[in-house]
Amino acid sequence: MTYKTPGVYVEEISKLPPSVAQVETAIPAFIGYTKNSTYKGMTLTAKPKRIKSLAEFVEIFGAASPAMIHTGSDDGIKIKKENGEFKLDSALADPFLSLNYRMYYSLQLYFGNGGGPCYIVSCGDYKLDNSVDDEEMATALKALKKEDEPTMIIFTDAASLSVLSEYYGLYISALQQCADLMDRVVIIDLLHLDPADVDQKAEDIAFSDLGKDLTGFRSGIGINSLSYGAAYFPWLKTSLDYFIDESAIKILPLGTDIPADTVLRKNPAEGKTTPSDDDAKKSLYHAQSSIYAMIKKEISKFQVISPPSPAIAGVYAMVDSTRGVWKAPANVSLNYVKEPAFKIDDEDQRDMNVTATGKSVNAIRTFTGKGVLVWGARTLAGNDNEWRYISVRRFYNMVEESVKKATEPFVFEPNDANTWVKVRAMIENFLILQWRQGALMGAKPEEAFFVHVGLGETMTALDILEGRMIIEIGMAVVRPAEFIILRFSHKMAVS
Repeated sequence: MTYKTPGVYVEEISKLPPSVAQVETAIPAFIGYTKNSTYKGMTLTAKPKRIKSLAEFVEIFGAASPAMIHTGSDDGIKIKKENGEFKLDSALADPFLSLNYRMYYSLQLYFGNGGGPCYIVSCGDYKLDNSVDDEEMATALKALKKEDEPTMIIFTDAASLSVLSEYYGLYISALQQCADLMDRVVIIDLLHLDPADVDQKAEDIAFSDLGKDLTGFRSGIGINSLSYGAAYFPWLKTSLDYFIDESAIKILPLGTDIPADTVLRKNPAEGKTTPSDDDAKKSLYHAQSSIYAMIKKEISKFQVISPPSPAIAGVYAMVDSTRGVWKAPANVSLNYVKEPAFKIDDEDQRDMNVTATGKSVNAIRTFTGKGVLVWGARTLAGNDNEWRYISVRRFYNMVEESVKKATEPFVFEPNDANTWVKVRAMIENFLILQWRQGALMGAKPEEAFFVHVGLGETMTALDILEGRMIIEIGMAVVRPAEFIILRFSHKMAVS
């Protein structure tokens, strides 16, 4: 500055180099249907909203979609009396086949497995006909593109689509978005059953032919941007209970024990201090508490069967916070999961993990004495030496996004040696921290990474004339020990 008036002037001179702040790595975005489509007069449809807990989700988006509990009759649940005991006249139907909206249960699994803040992108509220629409999901996905923070994409209700081409089309679009933005990945669920098999029995719900279904998935998902996606199989039998709207379940009359217009409800006068006589007449609990307890016991036998992606997103978040994004999110147990819906052995996993098409599918398996473990860490580009592992892909996403944001202040700065030194030092300091944490291989920093920038090194005189500052960064990222091979041999006696 120019000094003209006599006096004392204070100047602050920056001696510290600029720094790179690491971006968040485990912020998933859940795309699906919610009970509420508005909140405080504002629309929620295709409007990504950040939440931090399940309670906050319920406050804004509402509770779960009520599961349909019935005996095959729309009239209600029929009771019979045998030898003085009340019993169901016919078995209750498993709610799984009628459950199309899974957002609430997905978040239960996500938070239960170590998840933190996340985004919810509502496709709209629950429909009377229980339907889903791929165009509404595609609109929600498009809206997510404008959000900078999310690092994972999960479709909670895509498996409810009745057309396979729509199902795969959504994931192909999501993979393309990830490739365009280079800051997120897609966690993909294989279909639990073919849409044509919706009438199969509940006890038969599982892949009948694993090889056929893997072939169908690999054909449907295409070949583009595969390094930005990771697929998991099978679905999970959880310990989560279905949300039941007791007031919507009719109990058919049975003599004087169950009067007409009775519903499965403990207290139909919710919010009232004292239920009226009319309220009590409508409540099965008031009319016959033993029958109420019997039906609740039968309902409790059904527990949620969920796609694996929400639990896997929770595992990503937990591993990132305890170890680092460079650690493979595998050999980790799952919470709220009793068992996989389809049991996988070593022979089954061979073609899942390593295949000629390269489209690896990560297995979730049960091991005796260990529980249910995530037993795979590959992207869909399973034969690609650069992007084979999901931890490598996500670490690069993190570094690229972090460095990109840190270098934005240098836009329009002089493209000379002074600026190059600052930028190089800033990036090197950041990568040294990653090396010290164990993310990069090498005994010394110069063996773990390099940062090049400068005239004659990464740029020509023409680049400088045209305003380009080119920085080349190379990293030796650690990779998981996927196969541990122990070699034993006999040693001849020498003494």
